[in-house]
Amino acid sequence: MRQIAVPLDVMLEDFDVVIEDDRWNAVDLEDLAHAAAQATLGHLGLDAETAEMTLLACDDTRIAALNEDFRGKARATNVLSWPAEERGAAIPGGDPLPIAPGIDGMLELGDIAMAYETCATEAKAAAKPMNAHVTHLIVHGLLHLLGYDHENDPDAMLMEGLEREILGKMGYDDPYRENGP
Repeated sequence: MRQIAVPLDVMLEDFDVVIEDDRWNAVDLEDLAHAAAQATLGHLGLDAETAEMTLLACDDTRIAALNEDFRGKARATNVLSWPAEERGAAIPGGDPLPIAPGIDGMLELGDIAMAYETCATEAKAAAKPMNAHVTHLIVHGLLHLLGYDHENDPDAMLMEGLEREILGKMGYDDPYRENGP
């Protein structure tokens, strides 16, 4: 797998990466997050430089508490997202509501959290490089912030198709392709 670096001419000023678990430092999370944001937003015709969002890089204990508080599920998960506003499509498989800049010209997207242990375990089980898996999950979380979902088959097909396209442009393999013969 050959990864193509997305040019980071301008680090996104309003994309905060908060690292609570030092193990994330080995992943170069800030660069991965900015590249994923630029690729995702650019693919959708949005100006990444006007996007406001936060990524919390935490551990399984913290994400399990967040998952219980916000979703009623007392277990760790790989990624959670909290959109700044509801943008879900009106019909299954449809495009989400368009995002409009706020009064300050910025696109308020929301927040994402990722758990190190779960991400590392999944990457190892799938025999994928951690950077590739983490980049996929950031793209996935960003699409959730933009109103995409995978709760039904038409929505999942749309969202997974976008993930494949975005990651493919970044030089990553199809994240949904099964490993093996």
